[in-house]
Amino acid sequence: MANAHESTLPGGHAAAHGKAHDDDHDPNLQHHFYSMDQQLEASTLGMWVFLVTEVMFFGGLFMAYLLYRYWYPMDWAAASNHLNVVMGGLNTAVLIVSSLTMALAVRSAQVGSWAGQVVNLILTIIFGTVFLVVKYFEYAEKFEHHLVPGPDFDPTLPRQQQLFFSLYFIMTGIHAAHMVVGIGIMLVILAMAWKGKFGPKYYGPVEVSGLYWHFVDIVWIFLFPLLYLLGAHFSTAAH
Repeated sequence: MANAHESTLPGGHAAAHGKAHDDDHDPNLQHHFYSMDQQLEASTLGMWVFLVTEVMFFGGLFMAYLLYRYWYPMDWAAASNHLNVVMGGLNTAVLIVSSLTMALAVRSAQVGSWAGQVVNLILTIIFGTVFLVVKYFEYAEKFEHHLVPGPDFDPTLPRQQQLFFSLYFIMTGIHAAHMVVGIGIMLVILAMAWKGKFGPKYYGPVEVSGLYWHFVDIVWIFLFPLLYLLGAHFSTAAH
């Protein structure tokens, strides 16, 4: 009787009903979802909604940057000349490669490659850690040269340039905090992948965490030229 009932379902509904019935036995399916596909779609949508709030948050900082850049173009470019373009460029390359390894980790989970998941997640964590280490040395350099806003800021530099460094530390500091959170998430995902939790039927956590990682990388892709490359342009114009 059950088979006869399924045969009366229009179109491909019988197959979908059978798939949903199979998903009922999947231990990774949460009780409030009808199928694994629905669970993945809901998780992905939730992450996109969260990322929209992040876009609005960083958007406010970018707007403040653009306004001050418009009001004080020469001071902004001169202050940018104190940033280490080599370190910033290195971190840009590191994050671009980390996005690649993250994408490979997601693909490995989708095809059920345990080794691919583990190796690429480890590489992603390593690249994220390298980014933070480089950022540490860059910050240390700013403290050494008294370029940190506050009572020890170099008194020979105009106050407009202190505004630049205030935004520099706010924007890059918040970004670095997001990177720390991302590494923590990747460690959890790595532990789950190591236990063989992910495969073709269940890879949602890897994909969703990958969206977060890519977002953090994209934010830096905008920060690097806006903050670091003004100095090179200023030096060229000065000559």
